[in-house]
Amino acid sequence: MLVTLPNLITLARLCAVPATVWLILQHRLDLAFLLFVGAGISDAVDGWLARARNARSALGALLDPVADKALLVSVYVTLAAIGVLPDWLAILVVFRDLLIVGGVLVLWVLGQPPAIRPLIVSKVNTALQIALAALALLLAGFGLSASGLLRLMIWAVALSTFASGALYVAATLRRPRATPDAP
Repeated sequence: MLVTLPNLITLARLCAVPATVWLILQHRLDLAFLLFVGAGISDAVDGWLARARNARSALGALLDPVADKALLVSVYVTLAAIGVLPDWLAILVVFRDLLIVGGVLVLWVLGQPPAIRPLIVSKVNTALQIALAALALLLAGFGLSASGLLRLMIWAVALSTFASGALYVAATLRRPRATPDAP
């Protein structure tokens, strides 16, 4: 079934992306922080509902990570555009995601679809990216100061993003190649 409550929640989270970007561009980072936190809560709720109500679907499995990545990438790029986060960090975050998605697409076109298994470092990276986005929005949105913590989180995200991307590339290069069928 396509129309399930978890899928509607995920769709709402995806629709929150342009609103969050707009709020950041309007320098309403306080409201953007609240919307970002709400989106994070909705991510936990839709997953729980899908499991509890046995309402898992192929659409939800595809839409959920798209909504998550759209929100994170958009927040990083927009926060960099207004000078809250370094632009090089936003470029690194976007490049890593493009590298992974591009690699999967290339392998798929070559007839060698990869088994997609998230690495532990990638799960850590996602958690750090979420934490940094929330921290940056919180600090800038409410006029708080914790520059040391912010700097530490920026470097933690940079290192985990680089490590995650490098490990995905290394794993892809090590994987056995499918041989074409002989005539």
